[in-house]
Amino acid sequence: MEKLVKFILKEITGSNDFSVEEKEDERGFILEIKAGKDLMGIIIGKGGKTIKSIQDLVRVKGRLEGKNVFVNVSEA
Repeated sequence: MEKLVKFILKEITGSNDFSVEEKEDERGFILEIKAGKDLMGIIIGKGGKTIKSIQDLVRVKGRLEGKNVFVNVSEA
């Protein structure tokens, strides 16, 4: 999952100035995206459309693998 998110973010932002951490808890997997203030607007997108699309793609892949996946974004 982490590789998929990194690939998507690199293609959207054109930069590698972000980090993606994968954690596991009782609910499932949590992907934490940490990016600088300059990339946050690009990652979130207008009205949150970009991050919602990323979350949808990751959840579909997670369901195919039988996992619950959540995506969070925070400022580094």
